[in-house]
Amino acid sequence: MTAACHSDNVIRKVDLLCQRNNADHNTDEITTRQLIVRRGQPFLITVEMAFAFQPSDALKFTVETGRFPSESKGTRSTFSNRGHMCTAGSKAVWSCRLDDRSDLQRGIVTLSVTPAVDAPVGRYALSVEPERGSAAKESLVVLFNPWCRDDMVFLPDEKERREYVMNEQGIIYTGTAHSITPNVWEFGQFEEEMVDICLRLLDVNPKYQKDPDDDVAARCNPIYVSRVISAMINSNDDRGVLTGCWDKSYQGGTCPTRWTSSVTILQQWYNNSCMAVKFGQCWVFAGVMCTVMRFFGIPCRVVTNFDSAHDENNSLTIDEYFDEYGLKSMEDSEGIWNFHVWVEGWMKRPDLNRGSKYDGWQALDPTPQERSEGVFCCGPAPVAAIHEGATDLKYDIPFVFSEVNADKVKWRINADGSKTKMKHLSDTSSVGQNISTKAVGSFTRNDITDTYKYREGCIMERVVYDNAVRRLNSQDDDSQRNTCEYISPEEVEMSLEKETNFRNAQDIKLNLKLRNKAQKYKRMTIFVNAQAMNYTGTVIQNILHEKHEKTLQAGEVVNIPIQIPYSVYSKYSANLDSMKVTAQASDGDGEIYEAETNLALEDPPISIKVGKTLIGIKEN
Repeated sequence: MTAACHSDNVIRKVDLLCQRNNADHNTDEITTRQLIVRRGQPFLITVEMAFAFQPSDALKFTVETGRFPSESKGTRSTFSNRGHMCTAGSKAVWSCRLDDRSDLQRGIVTLSVTPAVDAPVGRYALSVEPERGSAAKESLVVLFNPWCRDDMVFLPDEKERREYVMNEQGIIYTGTAHSITPNVWEFGQFEEEMVDICLRLLDVNPKYQKDPDDDVAARCNPIYVSRVISAMINSNDDRGVLTGCWDKSYQGGTCPTRWTSSVTILQQWYNNSCMAVKFGQCWVFAGVMCTVMRFFGIPCRVVTNFDSAHDENNSLTIDEYFDEYGLKSMEDSEGIWNFHVWVEGWMKRPDLNRGSKYDGWQALDPTPQERSEGVFCCGPAPVAAIHEGATDLKYDIPFVFSEVNADKVKWRINADGSKTKMKHLSDTSSVGQNISTKAVGSFTRNDITDTYKYREGCIMERVVYDNAVRRLNSQDDDSQRNTCEYISPEEVEMSLEKETNFRNAQDIKLNLKLRNKAQKYKRMTIFVNAQAMNYTGTVIQNILHEKHEKTLQAGEVVNIPIQIPYSVYSKYSANLDSMKVTAQASDGDGEIYEAETNLALEDPPISIKVGKTLIGIKEN
């Protein structure tokens, strides 16, 4: 950008060298028509004077952001080629120096300007003022800098920077733990209009509306900015981007599965005066948040957790209730989602006062599930803290810990309303499976489960879980709960085995195998149920209910075929995300046993006949 000045001014022209600077700052993919730089990294400005410039002459620069710029808050900085001009106590101090490319005798002054490494991100007004004469006015945008070692978002690996900051395409995984589906997503963080859209998103957030001075000053901190973005992607508390909908009623909006790009959503929000776009679900919220994070320069990736727990009361357990016939309650408020998607942002965490221990990937979730400090947002929660069960640190670690490592406790509701805990059915290992993100530099899946927790079944996983409980409930009597207690082995082993591929529009066939490991016979009452499920773990409809009576001799194995005809589930097939098949059995000793599986139905292969040629289209 080049600006010419009035003829009576001693500054004839200011050239922000946008093409060169933006290329140096990895922002030229956004635009070269306005200056966009990254903090802590020098950029060049050429000022053409009306006279020869002496090294002893001074050019005064002032940069300001926000409504009420202040040196003490870091939203205003005054500096010159002769040194700093800020008052004592100033924050986010910028600097400049004469560059060797200057031609001072011709009045061509080239300066290297360095934004403060802790400068708030956003749009700045820039003025260049000679010792006499009027100032020239310009503007620029400042972003976080993952290339700068002193920036809180510094990411050392260049391949990871290319993936988590610069890549405009990605993969978001959905499905179930046993049937993972990759979905291509267009982030589009470098579309030129993202400058206005993302800056607008910060300016309509409630914290800015309440106190614009403090909010703009706090934009120096990626912890604060990422938390604001998490809240602003959903519209539950504010003028956020997306309205969520999980009840399949998408009238007046777009079905979440139809979105494939953040750009369309953000454009629609911005062009409609910041009115929420309808509708989103977790992967859409996460995809849009990743776009905004990458635009601002915070390294970001989308993460999918399969068999993801939703713990409403920070108990680190999920309670599931079944009636006497083995049917899962349709009223459960807590549950296990087939999958849940959030993002991770890369940043330092000096606020936790643990050195660099919790620097690195931080879980952030824009899907409106539970309030955090009164607002529907989540994180940043250090993944390293989740891994070690540090549930007493901020932000929202207990919630995310439960998502990946909650224990599942099952209860039977008796006819008189009393509850019986199914001791053999307390599940410590099924929550948090195949935690996935796109691999760096390829379109393959990277399993990052071990960054969130120790391997299920090992001693350290239980040690960490107990540590999480103690730290969360340090003042509670329950804080001494020990989940490593001994439970006598099951006397009857049950499993559900796949007999056919699970394809939509076809009958589903399974085999229920029971093996009596006891030294005596067992008289078993078995209930088999199939329920249509949303991906959020809620029951849509009961599909199948069967009762079987079997007597198992000591050591005997019995197989019970299970068939779910298409005619039985066809009217629900358009709305179900999966089908949960559960077998619950009780013996004469009052023990309860269970086997369950969650089926994702594949669409059948498509064949198209062209003339006499049959073309088969393979499934993904």
